[in-house]
Formats: sequence, structure tokens, C-alpha cells
Amino acid sequence: MTQLTIDYASELVKIPDAREMIAEAHDICEAVPAVFEELSDDTIPVSVKHVVIDRIFPKGIRNFLKTLCDNNHFKLFEEIREEFNNQLKDPKELYSTAELVYVTPPTDEQLIQIRDFLGREFNNKEMKLEMKEDKSLKSGFIIRVGSKEYDWSEAGRIKQLEERLSKAVGASNSFSEDNIISILRTTIEEFELTAQDKEIGVASWVGDGIVSVDGIDHADYGEIVIFDCGVKGMVQDVRRDDIGVILFGRDTEIHEGSRVARTSKMAGVPVGEEFLGRVVDSLGAPLDGGPDIVTENYRPIEMPAPGIVDRKSVAVPMETGILSIDSMFPIGRGQRELIIGDRQTGKTSIAMDTILNQKGKDTICIYVAIGQKASTVAKLVGTLKAAGSMDYTIVVSASASDPAPLQYMAPYSGTAMAEYFMYQGKDVLIVYDDLSKHAVAYRAISLLLERSPGREAYPGDVFYLHSRLLERSARLSPEAGGGSITALPIIETQAGDVSAYIPTNVISITDGQIYLESHLFFSGQRPAVNVGLSVSRVGGAAQRKAMKKAAGSIRIDLAQYREMEVFTQFSSDLDDVTKKQLAHGRSLMELLKQPLGHPFSMAEQVIILVASTTYVFSEIPVEDIQSFRKSLLEHFHSEHGDIINELDSYLDLSDDLRHRIEDVTRDYKKEVYKTEETEPTEE
Repeated sequence: MTQLTIDYASELVKIPDAREMIAEAHDICEAVPAVFEELSDDTIPVSVKHVVIDRIFPKGIRNFLKTLCDNNHFKLFEEIREEFNNQLKDPKELYSTAELVYVTPPTDEQLIQIRDFLGREFNNKEMKLEMKEDKSLKSGFIIRVGSKEYDWSEAGRIKQLEERLSKAVGASNSFSEDNIISILRTTIEEFELTAQDKEIGVASWVGDGIVSVDGIDHADYGEIVIFDCGVKGMVQDVRRDDIGVILFGRDTEIHEGSRVARTSKMAGVPVGEEFLGRVVDSLGAPLDGGPDIVTENYRPIEMPAPGIVDRKSVAVPMETGILSIDSMFPIGRGQRELIIGDRQTGKTSIAMDTILNQKGKDTICIYVAIGQKASTVAKLVGTLKAAGSMDYTIVVSASASDPAPLQYMAPYSGTAMAEYFMYQGKDVLIVYDDLSKHAVAYRAISLLLERSPGREAYPGDVFYLHSRLLERSARLSPEAGGGSITALPIIETQAGDVSAYIPTNVISITDGQIYLESHLFFSGQRPAVNVGLSVSRVGGAAQRKAMKKAAGSIRIDLAQYREMEVFTQFSSDLDDVTKKQLAHGRSLMELLKQPLGHPFSMAEQVIILVASTTYVFSEIPVEDIQSFRKSLLEHFHSEHGDIINELDSYLDLSDDLRHRIEDVTRDYKKEVYKTEETEPTEE
């Protein structure tokens, strides 16, 4: 060993957990030799090498590997690794025992070769060998280390050949001797004395972020593979002769003949408390210019939904702070409430107000932006920061400029992050904005993978795409963790068509929908909630007692107002009862208007609803209702804080408390409008 190699190894010893990371880097270089050759090539720019290192090597040793590349010393990597292992003191071996199964005992020379092999594979030449005789192997031997098995036996070769023949016979009824000879020749050429996780394939077709790979026979759906240029992909199609891979990066560096290596890892994302306050992509990499996020936790993006036994009924409110929703379509923790409407009708605004309203309520919020403009996401993050809401929020962004695979993966990555907190007993609110673009991205992937198109060219499993995502939202029982995920999926309709394919799919999956109407929005009714088509299938079960009592007949009053307004719009001669009912309905519609980014507390909503039953607002000009509401709430906060404290503490509305609110409202109205009332007497 040269002094240079010894110095590099000494620096490596100082890095925490360097042993595991160096072993992983060694496996990558061994599985994809082109990576080692590229990093050792002095003619390749250093910037290109840095990109490859950032993409495929463990974070902890990236700077060390970049230093080797900067000094053109990467070709010494294997020598440095060997010296590094020699310098480690009292290493704790992952595998300490190997089982050797044989027909005839191995010779001393064979034992030396076996120990050399174990030293290369597990960095432990002194591994204890447990000898076992098994005549059924016919000849040869098997080495078992942990869950890995290396089969050099005659019985293993015969079994492998039988599997090949049975697959070929099952695929074709006609089978000739030439086919058998071809299979035998291929089997002999491809037989490798390594574990199956070192399987290497070759790209046979590349285009539009999709790659067909030949030669990988054991890959699982959803498994991550690495190309020799460092780009990662996910197995999305498992066919008889090849696999279809979707890329998480650009396909400009991949061509026919590029080598592909399995990782035996399912697609997943890092998770943890470290992500709070950050903007990340679908793979968990930061997009906000901040430092790298270091966490030891990792979750697959695809996980089974909690079972019935692990779930608890939805009975705790997830208050949005929006009067029209909390009073008429209450959302509970663990519920899935769809927000649906045409573009530019305030769908994202409702989700944003709900996130802002969770401040100080010990709720984690995750906003998943799918196919949105990057400028829109940046503006949204700015709003959250200004309100101090980014401290408990994670933003997962797959913008319109990102490849379709990243847009497809984004909501599953966000759900994996949410599940980490849910199983720790915390409440999570997740917003999918929006699933229409998610379905479009999946449609693009499916068509490129040559899957059969169905209605509106969507694949047949597009319903399952969203159902397996939204079913993961639940309220868990205490035994299962006790947390919850509340989902607010967003769907964009075309010209108000709620009967289209994707809207009807998601409506049937969710527990209710908030339907936003364009003509209401443009007429100034914001939020533009259509009271007739909106519904919450959980209902009053997830509503505070105070809110339930205060809301009372508001939906009936609004329905009567809309019906009466249609019949009386051309009439000029109305009786006093009808006039009073119309005035009350107009005041309710005006009260349901709410400024953007100003959610109401539960106590404020109860006060507004109780005050509306006194018909105080209907006696005020419509244009003054919102200013009077604002000043009335300020009056309650400054002069009658005991009423607000009582509502916040007991969460119930007693008859006495209702009367007190009504009395304060009437007295305040008289005080505000006393000048108008006294003018006639002065004359």
C-alpha cells in the first residue's frame, strides 16, 4: 500500500458509518462496472462525475468520492477500501457464520477458495464455517450466509434448467429439439455464481422516459433499478420477455445497450421530522435551496391500507376555518373529502385556508402539488411562510416541467411521509392538488408502456390508481398507533361536468365532496360552495356540539331562499313574511363569504351563526354585513372574552350561552346604529 492510499483510508475511518457506505459503493461499482470506469477516466469532466456521485452513491461518502475524482485518484478506490477495512478496530461483522452443505468434504485448497470468496462478498475471511453433509445434492456444494444462498450443486443446476424448460413449454405448445439446445446453451452462458440481487439487464428500447429492459427475470413491480449512467428508474411493467421501467430523470444519457442493475429495493422515500418546513420533490430531495435532508427513516411509497380492525370511527373534527364548510359539510380526522370544480374557482384556496387553520393544533400538513406551475407552488410556499404555517407543513412538488413518472409518484411519496407521522400517533392533513393531472400523467405512462387504452384513453386500472392511494387515509385505533390521515383530494372538472370519468371515480372513493361552482365564484360568492351538490357523508358525527346546535337549520334556510328567489325574481308585490325570508337568505349568503387566508375559529363561527338567528344581519344593508360581522367579532374578543373562552373550553352551546350571545349581538347592533335610530326623534 502506498502512503497516499493509507492517508485516504485514515480519512475514511473518521466518517460515521463509513463501513456500510463503502460496502454499498463497492457493490454499485461491481454491479455496474461502467460507473467505476467513468469515475476513473481522467478525460471526463469533474462536474459530470459529481452528478453521477450525487445520484447513486450514499450521501455520507459523496464528498470523499468527489475528492478522489477531483484528484484523479478514483482508480485507487479498491485499494483504499481494502486498507480502510484493515484499519478498522474490532469490526462488528454483519455475518459471522456460514453454512457449507456438501456431498464430499472439501479439500484444503477448496476451503481457501471458499474463504476468499466470503472475504470478497462479506469482508470477513475468518467467518465460521458450519459443515453439513447432504447426498441429495448429487455433486458440488451450497453456501448459505444469512438469507443469501450460493448454489454450486448439481441438483441446483438441474432445478434451474427444469424451471427454464417449464416456462418455455408453458409459453408455447410446440417445442423442438433446437429450442431445448438453445435454452441449454443460454443457461450455461448466463449461469452466475452470485446471488440474484446482482442481476444485470440491457436496455432494448428507450423513449419518452420509458425503457424496455431485457435480461432481468426476477425484478418485482415497483423495484428500483440503476442505469450505468447513474439514472434511477422504477419497474412499472413485468412482462414475459422483458420489463418496462419508468425513469426518475432524463433519458438523454440512456441508449440501446445501456446496462441496468437491480437494487432489490422497492421504490420509497426518506421520511421523518426533518422534512417539516421543507419543499421536496417526489424522491425526497430538497427543492428550496436548503441543506440536504439527513434522516435514517425510509418508507416504501406503496403500502397496504390499514385494515378494518386497525381503524376507528371518524368522530373528531378537522376544522377548516371556513364557515360554509364547518357548519354544513363538517370534515372529520381520517375522512377523505373531495374538493371539485372548474379551474380558477378557489379549490386550492380552500385547502390553503384549512392548512392555515391547523396552526397550534398539533396537526402535520402535507401539500402535494402535481403538475402545477413552479411559480404557483413558490407563491403558495410564500403564503405559508408569511402566516408561520411552514413549521408544520411539508410541500411535495412535481411541477408541470417534471417527467410524468415523478408526477405519478408524488402523491404516493406524500402519503408515505404522512404514514410515518400517523403511525406515531399524530394527526396529518394531506392535500392532493390535483388528482386530475395525476391521472393524466399515469395515462401517458400507460400508453407509452403499450397498455390497452379504455374510456377517454385512460387505462383500465385508473380507478385502482386512486383507490389504493385514498384508502390509506384513516383514523387508527390506539393499538395500531392512534394517528390519522385526513385527505383533501382536488379534482378539476371541465365546464362543470361532474359525470366525467375521473370525477365520478374519485367521488365514489371519497366520503363526500365540496362542489365549487363557476357562476357563484364570478358573482362574488367566495368560497363558491354549491350547497345543494356538496355533501359530507360523515356529517354531524365529526362536528362539535356547539357547532351542530348553532348551524341548526342553515341548510334548510338557504334551500328555501334559493327556491323562493327563483319564483319571486319577477314579482314586485311581496308580503312581509316573504320579504323577511328573502332578506334573511341574502344575509346568510353574505355571511358565508369569507376573505382569503382568514379562517375563523370554532368560537367565532358559532357566534356568527347564533347571531344570524336573531335576524340582526337581515336588518342591515347587504353591503355593510361583512364590516359589521368583523366589528362584532372584535367586540366579542375585547368585551366578552368569557363567552369565547367558554365555547373553546366546553365545546358546547347551552341555552344560557346562546341567550347571552343573542343579547350581546342585539345590544351591539343598537349601539352601532343608534345615530340612525335617533335621527327621526330629533326632527
